[in-house]
Amino acid sequence: MTSGSRPARLEPSRGRRLGYPAAAAVFAIGMAGTTLPTPLYGLYRQELGFSELMVTVIFASYAVGVIATLLLVGNHSDVVGRRPVLWCALAMAAASAVCFLNEGGLPLLFAGRLFSGFSAGLLSGAGTVTVLELARPEQKSRAGFAATAANMGGLGCGPLLAGFLAQYAPDPLTLPFLVHLGLVAVACVVVLLLPETVRQPRLRARPRPQGLYVPAQVRGVFTPSAVAAFAGFSLLGLFTAVAPSFVSQTLDIHNLAVTGLVVFSVFLASTAGQSLTGRMPVSTALPLGCLVLVAGLLLVGASLWVETLALLVVGGMCGGLGQGLAFRAGLSAVGDAAPAAHRAATISSFFVVAYTGISLPVVGVGALTMWVGLDTAGLTFTACVTVLAAGAGLYLYLRHPAAAEDAS
Repeated sequence: MTSGSRPARLEPSRGRRLGYPAAAAVFAIGMAGTTLPTPLYGLYRQELGFSELMVTVIFASYAVGVIATLLLVGNHSDVVGRRPVLWCALAMAAASAVCFLNEGGLPLLFAGRLFSGFSAGLLSGAGTVTVLELARPEQKSRAGFAATAANMGGLGCGPLLAGFLAQYAPDPLTLPFLVHLGLVAVACVVVLLLPETVRQPRLRARPRPQGLYVPAQVRGVFTPSAVAAFAGFSLLGLFTAVAPSFVSQTLDIHNLAVTGLVVFSVFLASTAGQSLTGRMPVSTALPLGCLVLVAGLLLVGASLWVETLALLVVGGMCGGLGQGLAFRAGLSAVGDAAPAAHRAATISSFFVVAYTGISLPVVGVGALTMWVGLDTAGLTFTACVTVLAAGAGLYLYLRHPAAAEDAS
């Protein structure tokens, strides 16, 4: 973000008639494509014969794309405007679908996941800020929920859609991506109708990467919020990358719709947790979210030990609820504290921390699986993340973040 950048503002009321729900729908459609392959990894393994470690590496390539995009152009929508970045994100989502449709080996799987990461990286900053900026002052709380719900809800709908289509419709490795391409086309039209919220956007401006950028006045809010996000996203990474293999290999359940529902339940619970956050101050929601996350992780660990689907689902939903509580509180606090001219850059930095949590621990699980098996690797993972979440919760409780006002 250059010093000549100007704060974002709302356009006249004509654009407001569309409102933030339209932007949230675009956000959700884009994010759904990033988790669309989740229940399909087993089919790709049968077709290509790769290992569980390769599954997690393919998954992590998505996170690499997200983090690289956030670091290189996470602040670019502050300069060129929100709509051009949203269109670019949707173009990346379409490119990802095309890669999976033409998949003939690992190279295109990696390319498809990287394009998904690019799309998610662009959406995480620009999509969130667009939803927030299109809301009127009295809609602030609902818009904050819409932004985080679009993120988590979209991530959850991807496995649900792909699981049901793969299980009950023809062409399981083709139809889900064709459907998503259609949804992306609709989203592009919606973006065309959205107002631009950046004053005097400079479309030809070159990206000027800032890396991780957090203004000094935001750091007291940012640090505890990011710690909680890292822990919560680690749980999401486990479910999106490893849980399908556990369901099929350990529990011997091969219904892809069930796999999609298991993953969807975690994101649904996250969305529910986000809906509760606005009713309590940040100083309460952040440590409480970590506490609930710890309870969920313990249940997930127990499900791996006794090999029970019901306990896995309950643990995932409990953990998702805690993740949602902490995530929305942290995101709202960071967004509120950030100056308008640096809002997208600050939010992008927040997502960098979160997506580091969703990727690195999961690759560790994949590597451990090669030596100790999936169950033991999963137990090791849950133990480590439980310690992290418990430590974050204790830190947040004792520190009482500077932004103790309502996250809404």
